[in-house]
Amino acid sequence: MQGKTCLITGGTNGIGKATALELARMGATVVIVGRSAEKTHQVVEEIRLATGNVNVDSLLADLSSQQDVRRLASDFKGKHAHLHVLLNNAGGIFMTRQLSVDGIEMTFALNHLAYFLLTNLLLDTIKASASARIINVSSGAHASGKIEFDNLQGERSFSSTAPYGNSKLANILFTIELAQRLAGTGVTVNALHPGLVSTGLGKDNPGFLMKVIRAVVPFVARSAEKGSETSIYLASSPAVENVSGSYFVDCKVSQPAPQATDRAVASKLWDVSAEMVHLA
Repeated sequence: MQGKTCLITGGTNGIGKATALELARMGATVVIVGRSAEKTHQVVEEIRLATGNVNVDSLLADLSSQQDVRRLASDFKGKHAHLHVLLNNAGGIFMTRQLSVDGIEMTFALNHLAYFLLTNLLLDTIKASASARIINVSSGAHASGKIEFDNLQGERSFSSTAPYGNSKLANILFTIELAQRLAGTGVTVNALHPGLVSTGLGKDNPGFLMKVIRAVVPFVARSAEKGSETSIYLASSPAVENVSGSYFVDCKVSQPAPQATDRAVASKLWDVSAEMVHLA
């Protein structure tokens, strides 16, 4: 990964941090995105110390805010001329319906629209860096998801876990649509399921159900290091240099749920998303 620049959202803990650490160890220039200046700085210093790689830096953003995502893209371009790997990793789960600063349901705003907007804002830089890779962290939870264009934000009905599955389905639909649009550019895009990983996901939810889930998960989940293996593989392996539009589980191409391969829905979701982030 010498000479490669990687941008990793959600890079201050869990899968994102483990991925950043390993890519830095491989010699990449790594930029992690976090919300807390203190924590992000601390993680940068940890990675530099552990790897001996001084080319580790950070940028700050609340990815549920479209203004912050735009500032993040601008800040990155101001510091870096190339982007060889974009890892859209940050995400969250919200047990009650909350709205972002843009008035968008928080799960959809953070887990899907942030991927969509950041990727599109950085696409020219990524294309100019080809060969380059975009990696979208999805989840096996996509299998329970359903894209209902009259209920994208839980306006009509909202349950505690359905929006998460819907957003992870949106990640894969975004991936297959983007892969078509990037054909012939030297840029690939793939999605992945990291497995059930013990991370900070859901830590900001005060509800009883989430407390129970977070208490049980560490006993059955894989480590962040194990969960990061597919992200690292997709970012660095020569074996997937020309693979695009696929869904990976445990470093292997896997067949996603049928609703994740509906190209008509993927195309419409792209158009709707573009309107929601004012790119249309």
